[in-house]
Amino acid sequence: MITNAMSVDVEDYFQVSAFERHIDRTAWDSLPCRVERNTDRILQLFADHGVSATFFTLGWVAERYPQLLRRMVESGHEVASHGYSHIRVTNQSPDEFRADVVRTKALLEDVAGQEVRGYRAASYSIGAKNLWALDVLEETGHRYSSSIYPIRHDLYGMPEAPRFAFQANGGTMIEVPVTTVELFERNYPCGGGGYFRLLPYALSRWAMRRVNERDGQSCVFYFHPWELDPDQPRQSGLGFKTRFRHYLNLRRMEQRLTRLLQDFRWDRMDRVFLDAPTVRS
Repeated sequence: MITNAMSVDVEDYFQVSAFERHIDRTAWDSLPCRVERNTDRILQLFADHGVSATFFTLGWVAERYPQLLRRMVESGHEVASHGYSHIRVTNQSPDEFRADVVRTKALLEDVAGQEVRGYRAASYSIGAKNLWALDVLEETGHRYSSSIYPIRHDLYGMPEAPRFAFQANGGTMIEVPVTTVELFERNYPCGGGGYFRLLPYALSRWAMRRVNERDGQSCVFYFHPWELDPDQPRQSGLGFKTRFRHYLNLRRMEQRLTRLLQDFRWDRMDRVFLDAPTVRS
């Protein structure tokens, strides 16, 4: 059985990109935080199923909840970088991006006491127009990125990118895209997020098994702590699409995730991919 990579993007409900126009960053510290409790719930769920995972964590969260990161490490998980405050790479200059990833890497390593080798961009915001970001990540000591989503989407995506792990920009760093399934010469998402809550679980399971069995590749799955929190504070003034994407099936998420943990074999991103025998160049 192929081992797949389980990952969690550690950010709170008010930090998602879809809320940028509704919640000012200066208000973050005044809002009720739920990320620690929700992430502890995930840690227990993983422990119950013997799963090790990678937690792509915001520096903002690490500063405020250092013991949470230490619990991740003590439980055998990998701590990786999600940037400091969930700013999309498309909204940063190369110098701003470099400063952000250097700051966050140092902070996470200091708090967790573990080398940070992985990075995931906010909202998968590395694509065809800013591949320079992969060079910056390599230059700043990151070993892999999981920041490109090879799909067509209204907010992100690079559909022409390889579907599976590849060496970025001819360097030694590996880019590991979130998993897609290919049907009729088009890539469809099957690696988590809102799609996992929207689609019937049986369809997600079929797609991931197809990737394992037909493509012979490990899947990359991701979700957020707030997705297991149906009682999170509701935001007003949201458009229908944003409201639908964020709140859909939150009450079903934990049950679906439990089935996923049981139906597949899982491990951390670094163990699944950094020692992979074959990676595309």
